[in-house]
Amino acid sequence: MSSVVIFVILAAAILVVGLAVGVVALVNGRKQPPVRDVPATAPGGTITEERPPEAPEQPRTPVPTLERPEGTAGRLVRLRQRLSRSQGGLGRGLLMLLSRDRLDEDTWEEIEDTLITADVGVAPTQELVERLRTRMRVEGVDSSDAPTVLREELLALVDLSMDRTLATQPKDGNPAVVLVVGVNGSGKTTSVGKIARVLVAEDKTVVLGAADTFRAAATEQLSTWGERVGVDVVTGPEGSDPASVAFESVRVGVDRGVDVVVIDTAGRLQNKAGLMDELGKVKRVVEKQAPVCEVLLVLDATTGQNGLVQARVFRDVVDVTGIVLTKLDGSAKGGIVAAVQRELGVPVKLVGVGEGADDLAPFDPETFVDALLDQG
Repeated sequence: MSSVVIFVILAAAILVVGLAVGVVALVNGRKQPPVRDVPATAPGGTITEERPPEAPEQPRTPVPTLERPEGTAGRLVRLRQRLSRSQGGLGRGLLMLLSRDRLDEDTWEEIEDTLITADVGVAPTQELVERLRTRMRVEGVDSSDAPTVLREELLALVDLSMDRTLATQPKDGNPAVVLVVGVNGSGKTTSVGKIARVLVAEDKTVVLGAADTFRAAATEQLSTWGERVGVDVVTGPEGSDPASVAFESVRVGVDRGVDVVVIDTAGRLQNKAGLMDELGKVKRVVEKQAPVCEVLLVLDATTGQNGLVQARVFRDVVDVTGIVLTKLDGSAKGGIVAAVQRELGVPVKLVGVGEGADDLAPFDPETFVDALLDQG
């Protein structure tokens, strides 16, 4: 083979290898990602993908903390303490008079004056004084026995035989319905809220009806009371028909199967006759769904004998079954308990002894009398 042929073969081999290398380089170049131009001033470090700004977090609606109302035992302890401070003067004054060495006519007149001043009322005072005179004379009671005799006669005056339990037991599948009545300013709406707390403390389920639609603040006030203990409140527009709100409250109570429906009613309209007619209508409408088990009349104890005038009017319209005496820890005279019971023939069932949420207590005659006499 000549040298020319050998040269041609070598040249062809070199050309084939060159072409193969070029093809491989071209293919690899197409697979590489394009190189981005990075500004010379760009900071060093790892480059991460930008994220869109997060939406601002929406504020959460605070969940109200439900309160656990105080039980009956604690309420009674506070009842005695408050009454001892505010009403103890009555008992101490009577004991001082009865402990004199000689009980003459002047002394008995002083005893009568003390009782009447304490809002006991004329007729109950005369009966109590006559019983005391008889026992002191016939039994020969001396001054050391005077506290015992006075305690027994005061207990007879406030009447231990009266049933003071609240009728709040459901009947025939319907909730117990409680109407709360009274004039504005007596503490009626506040008492409804406090009654709800008493019932919740007894593990009862409750619906409140805000049927005092003529007083602007009443609905808001009652709603606040309900929120604090997790009790639903049925409301209506301001100025709406109270009977319709009361009817709806009972309907809600029946549908939800609650134990008790407590209805706050109007305390003032354009005139007394209008108010009484409205209350009668509320009671009739409510009883189309469920019987009214309790009608509680709220009286301000500080009004004394004037409160008895209010009591007579309400009694004749809505068949009052029990009394709620508010503000008994203030300037009220303890004798109003006996006077109002005598006037209406119905028991005092609850008494208010302060402004606190749980300062409404079941009325216990023995606790009351012992507080008057500062005994325990």
